[in-house]
Amino acid sequence: MAVKFFALNGVPDDEAEEVRALLNDHGISYYETPGGNWGVSMPALWLNDPSQLETVNTLIARYQQERAKRMRQIYEQQKADQGIDTLWGRLIHDPVRSVAYLAIVAAILYFSIKPFIKLGE
Repeated sequence: MAVKFFALNGVPDDEAEEVRALLNDHGISYYETPGGNWGVSMPALWLNDPSQLETVNTLIARYQQERAKRMRQIYEQQKADQGIDTLWGRLIHDPVRSVAYLAIVAAILYFSIKPFIKLGE
């Protein structure tokens, strides 16, 4: 009987590809179920041989630790290079657009809340 070992819900495409390559490199037999046209099905990777579950769990755990370190290093490098887009950075680089968006949000909030304020009077 097949055993699900890796759910693909919300997993980035590059991570899914790396996991598939890891399994192929170690000769582990698996199959994949897609999410379907409407995302109703369960996208996941399943083992054909349940006796390999412990090996696969060890491989996946090691891979995820290495990926977390790698992604953290990339984040820190982008942060050092000022490559991360933040709210404050957007406000500094494009103040007109930022103020316009804030005004639109304020208008939407005002018109959404106004009927309820009138009910209280």
